[in-house]
Amino acid sequence: MMDDEDLLRYSRQIMLPEIGIEGQQRLRDARVLIVGLGGLGSPAAMYLATAGVGTLELVDHDQVDLSNLQRQILHTGERIGEAKTSSAAKTLTSLNPEVNLILVDRHLDGDALTNAVAAADLVLDCSDNFDTRFAINLACQQSCTPLVSGAAIRWDGQVAVFDPRSDGPCYRCLYPEDGEEDLRCSENGVVAPLVGIIGAMQALEAIKLLCRTGETLSGRLLVFDALRMQWRELRLRHDPACPVCGA
Repeated sequence: MMDDEDLLRYSRQIMLPEIGIEGQQRLRDARVLIVGLGGLGSPAAMYLATAGVGTLELVDHDQVDLSNLQRQILHTGERIGEAKTSSAAKTLTSLNPEVNLILVDRHLDGDALTNAVAAADLVLDCSDNFDTRFAINLACQQSCTPLVSGAAIRWDGQVAVFDPRSDGPCYRCLYPEDGEEDLRCSENGVVAPLVGIIGAMQALEAIKLLCRTGETLSGRLLVFDALRMQWRELRLRHDPACPVCGA
């Protein structure tokens, strides 16, 4: 149960009728898996920690590099060479010492990924390559765990929700497994605030899903053109021939 300090800390959220005490307690009881602690995972993890999500499982096998600091706001110059999970834990604990952090500083695949996804109430895909995204999507479909997906490159970003509890599409319905070239910031560049916008939207969708309120992006893809400051919404359709969720 929440004490007086909790009620004060989260008072601005609790005031919202769509969240209230019940929704705040759902956040506290929730376990969220975040894969990737870079440009997207940084704001997503920070907002979920400060919003009061009880347990965050943080997955990243990389170390902090000088080139990360332009956009990966979880990390600082003093932590160059440190594991991103360790660096993230220091920042998140300073923001909210009540959050329970599970650190995984290795690449998750196979049974380890399957088990981590199954243990979570929600998964945020903040990775930067299709192999990881396909693996996360498959694990989420198998365990019926909602997935909040984000991506950002150059001046373009996108965010979507794939919820296996509905009859909607999965990530593989949107992208075929072959024929797509990986796009990474290290090779193509990215403007710093863009990842903050997309990562914050991932956190927002996660909060709505956990609190069971509002209309989520399930079945929809939001595409953001930062150069023109334009959003487009695409309706996503379930692919009956999808090798993951198709008949």
